[in-house]
Amino acid sequence: MAMSMYAASVPLFRQMLGALSSVLDKGATFAAEKGIAPATLLEARLAPDMFPLVRQVQIASDMAKGAAARLAGLDAPKYPDEERSFSDLTARIARTLGFLETLRAQQIDGSEEREIVLPSRDTQLRFTGESYLRSFVIPNFIFHCTTAYAILRHNGAPLGKRDFLGAK
Repeated sequence: MAMSMYAASVPLFRQMLGALSSVLDKGATFAAEKGIAPATLLEARLAPDMFPLVRQVQIASDMAKGAAARLAGLDAPKYPDEERSFSDLTARIARTLGFLETLRAQQIDGSEEREIVLPSRDTQLRFTGESYLRSFVIPNFIFHCTTAYAILRHNGAPLGKRDFLGAK
């Protein structure tokens, strides 16, 4: 039996966003224990041309809520990108998780052939629901979750693979 669109998306989003929230909590604790200004970590980047931690988390949140909404044929909730603290970021993740909890498998399953159109800088990206999830959303979502984790780990936060995966 093939995996459903819901099973391939929402549980992954919930697992990874839950783990990311815990990673951010550990980052905040690390900053407090080491006397590091939280803004130092929140604005940290892996490379000069990459987004900082704050933006990585915002994008991960946006990918999850946007994808789930589009696959369900709904408008995604809009969040202003105003987060300035670890607690702001975990609150954003909590709002995203709350939205995901409102969705049911019946809303997303069967969206494999739904047309998904995303505006791009100079064109529109067109996908089927399945190709959108498989080749665009999941790679981007995982990239931004991974990069947020890597920024904190690179800056010394005591994080490991289990933190990234959300494993107990």
